[in-house]
Amino acid sequence: MNSNRPDVTDEDVGMRTFRLRKATAVERAIERLRAGLKDNWSLFSQRDLADLKWVFGELWAFETRAEWDALHFSKLGADDVVAIVGIARTLRADPHGTVETLERVRDIIRAKSV
Repeated sequence: MNSNRPDVTDEDVGMRTFRLRKATAVERAIERLRAGLKDNWSLFSQRDLADLKWVFGELWAFETRAEWDALHFSKLGADDVVAIVGIARTLRADPHGTVETLERVRDIIRAKSV
């Protein structure tokens, strides 16, 4: 524990760091996706984007950094995004089978990352 800040534990610092890294990774993925979709980006609602950010964050926490870094979000098409948003909504509604569901999202992205 930091002797200068006794009210902040190492665990608190670790969790804040984790959340910051996750948010940064998700924002980069969303920016790459937006750049790849070009004009099709406007097809997606704020709710769609919130669901994408959420599932990308879950995927970031699930994947190793090397696996995450190998994913090319800029190569996804609008149909891929629609599929991922649908999966995200299903997962939020029923979190059973989370690992398999996140693997499905990863597989959609990975298929375009080749």
